[in-house]
Amino acid sequence: MSDMTNRPVNRKIVLVEHVKGQVKPEHFRLEEEEARAPDDGEVLIAVDTISIDAFIRTSLNDWEGLHTQTPIGGVVGTLNVGRVVESNSDALAVGDAVTGGLGSQTYATVPAATVQKIDDSLPLSTYLGALGLTTGLTAYFGMLQVGQVKEGETVLVSGAAGAVGSVAGQIAKIAGAKKVIGIAGGKEKCEFLTGTLGFDGAIDYKNENVDARIKELAPDGIDVFFDNVGGEILDFALDNIRERGRVAICGAISQYDDHLNVKGPSLYLRLAERYARMEGFTVMHFMDQYGKAYADLSEWLKNGKLKVVEHVEEGIESFPIALQKLFTGGHMGKMLVKV
Repeated sequence: MSDMTNRPVNRKIVLVEHVKGQVKPEHFRLEEEEARAPDDGEVLIAVDTISIDAFIRTSLNDWEGLHTQTPIGGVVGTLNVGRVVESNSDALAVGDAVTGGLGSQTYATVPAATVQKIDDSLPLSTYLGALGLTTGLTAYFGMLQVGQVKEGETVLVSGAAGAVGSVAGQIAKIAGAKKVIGIAGGKEKCEFLTGTLGFDGAIDYKNENVDARIKELAPDGIDVFFDNVGGEILDFALDNIRERGRVAICGAISQYDDHLNVKGPSLYLRLAERYARMEGFTVMHFMDQYGKAYADLSEWLKNGKLKVVEHVEEGIESFPIALQKLFTGGHMGKMLVKV
């Protein structure tokens, strides 16, 4: 239990108008208010870091989708890490490190049951990256459970220099894939994949013929395609899928600006022709297996098999720019805002 006589000021990012097309800084506004004291069973949390994820874009539409719609004037929903600074709950004490959906703000007053206590012997941002639901765990289940990568196989990953793709490719290597190829935009990102993360090959979709390069790097075809992008990249992968190949649909960032007019693959019949399959997923489908995922990812992180590179923007006011960069390719690895 703690009693704050001088309430801290909460700085929050709110939505000015629902987004049509590309997300821009002018869609948001920074507001300030006094942080609310916690009621029974609640805690006040000082937010440390905000996770910038593709799902945020789907919450900014003027219609309800998979993720809860952000109302005009409402705080944009995000995943976060932070510390309890005031507690009215027996479950959490002042100083405890936690993770949960705290929103794009510097302080959040929430029920203690809605956040999870975390081990602060690791950097708190680890629980948004390597051990984060939308990053490490998503890559883990997408590659191992949906893609079912096996030793000796060839794997292709789109959006490979981003948070999920960069982890998914490394997990494929850990699982024994013979060749992991990443698709990314620009020479610097391709060099990051092969030089820093250990991918066996990289394709620059901005400056190279993707289909031709897939055929060059994987002349016998692709066993697993982990897709974060959709659009024509998905068609190129389908055209090169092998017999009994698997396609894991994690996301389609190329389509999020016009979610009501998503362009699907034109070469989906390759799945029938090659007895292959394509399966979509979200991390929430694997809640009963989170424990094993945390254990495996932690071990790989500890022994250096897994690297998670962070791109950090400083200050709550940088949230709109960070979100825009996520969709324009202005980062590598995990995008975060340190508040």
